Amino acid sequence: MIKDITITASSREGIGKGPARSLRAKGMIPAAVYGEAGDASAVAINAKEIATILRSGTGQNTIFKLALPGSDAEPANVIIKDYQVDPIKGRLLHADLLRLSMTTLTRVDVSVEALGEPVGVKSDGGIFELQLREIEVECLPADIPQHLQVDVSHLRIGDHVTVADLVYDREKVKVLADEHQIVAGVLAPRMVEEVAPAAVVTEDEAAAASEPEVIKKGKGEEE
Repeated sequence: MIKDITITASSREGIGKGPARSLRAKGMIPAAVYGEAGDASAVAINAKEIATILRSGTGQNTIFKLALPGSDAEPANVIIKDYQVDPIKGRLLHADLLRLSMTTLTRVDVSVEALGEPVGVKSDGGIFELQLREIEVECLPADIPQHLQVDVSHLRIGDHVTVADLVYDREKVKVLADEHQIVAGVLAPRMVEEVAPAAVVTEDEAAAASEPEVIKKGKGEEE
């Protein structure tokens, strides 16, 4: 979805942990801009502005404008292709921005939204499982859907829905997944227990489990 937002990037000097930390101390983060046959650029952008976009309804697939430093050209249409978050403090560390041509097909991941409460959960005590949370699609930037929706209210224990059941504009959006792939289903409680039996945990595994989970893959502190 296109938002009437323009973010102004500033020049970025130096690479590595030191310069990156200096940027973050000023409320900025390092970013890379690339795509659409343009030169790749290393810039600095306002962290709060990017965080606001990521928290919006369209999230990472929000299309906004980026004004590059030292350029007389019109601000480019971009999306946040990737980003990294500090897993402990939750602050943004880095972002990759992809230039878009509004007339060229692009590929993005779109979240799946399950609609309704399955009857197998409400009446039969089953467990709802969303197996596919994001699906890659191909479309023009202006046609990127906010969600791919699927009705799950009719599902009973043992039932499931597949990619073929997703609701979206099939004339404008191409889903890049097998139509037979299961998106969500309702399992019996006994099946859930059998799928996840108790396991012996070694000391090494216990130590690994206590480490914070990386929220998002992306460029690391060396940026």
